[in-house]
Amino acid sequence: MPHAPAGQPAPSRPADLSVTLGRLRLPNPILVASGTFGYAKEMAGFVDLRRLGGIVPKTITLLPRPGNVPWRTVETSSGLLNSIGLDNDGIDAFLRHQLPFLLQCGAPVIVSIAGASQREFVQLADRLEGVGGIAALELNISCPNVSHGVDLGTDPEMCRRVVAGVRGVTHLPVIAKLTPNVTDIASVAKGARDGGADALTVINTCQGMAVDWRRRRPLLGNVIGGLSGPAMKPIALRCVHQVRRAVETPIIGVGGIMSIDDVMEFLVTGATAVQVGTANFADPRSSIRLLDALPGAFSEAGIESIADLIGSIILPGQPPSAPGASSSLQPGGLPGSSNHGR
Repeated sequence: MPHAPAGQPAPSRPADLSVTLGRLRLPNPILVASGTFGYAKEMAGFVDLRRLGGIVPKTITLLPRPGNVPWRTVETSSGLLNSIGLDNDGIDAFLRHQLPFLLQCGAPVIVSIAGASQREFVQLADRLEGVGGIAALELNISCPNVSHGVDLGTDPEMCRRVVAGVRGVTHLPVIAKLTPNVTDIASVAKGARDGGADALTVINTCQGMAVDWRRRRPLLGNVIGGLSGPAMKPIALRCVHQVRRAVETPIIGVGGIMSIDDVMEFLVTGATAVQVGTANFADPRSSIRLLDALPGAFSEAGIESIADLIGSIILPGQPPSAPGASSSLQPGGLPGSSNHGR
């Protein structure tokens, strides 16, 4: 390697930002979350789409859906409540009008699908199986704003069946998006793993409500909606931690990511990649801003590869590790711990 001219610092080697989620390899860990980035056309004037680690466009269903009645969004303290109701034009319109643009963006496209039953998920996956250029499928089994969506995502056995059904009709990597609206997210994660999920998106929104006390009315037309934004981050980190210690399936962390510190917290806790969601509404360039900040954060952490960071959290009772040393993970237990008594 040639030496730098006298008086000039040696050129630093670019940080390795690529990540692998099962069979899915992404150029970097910064993705944009479904429902916050449209079908990418809306953001093309603000963001160099080619730089994204992945695009998860708005969720599609078999048939067109009008969505829920207004109001559909309400700002809350440190967050956003939404009750969109999976408003979309259905898979036929998606294939004709939206997917062609997405596939020429230059970033991996992870298509988000939702159904009211296992059969609908399988039908959607089957329709997409012969379409070239799609990187993976994300199964939205956890949307709190549509009938049956939460039910599929809160029952570990039903989650397993949905994932297994989709796995049986597609060669694409399958990502299951989990809901926080459960008492034991680890059990649902195990169901998704047993069904053949290549990765898990952790988490979807948390159910919430906003009220106008003067009018004695709920602010959302659907009464209850999904909470996202900074208020969700502690819940999301807790869920990533619990899923990480329950299964070895790679995790995409999502929930309240606004800053580079947020990104690093998710990676250290156990996520392999992250999705930027509500931040896109405040600043459409949030994802690129975070991507640009990653090398500096890696330098501060004393690492060259993201693999050195993922799951490197030091829990109580564990000895400190050297910079760049990841913690070991035993399935079903804390890193480096045995599986006794729970």
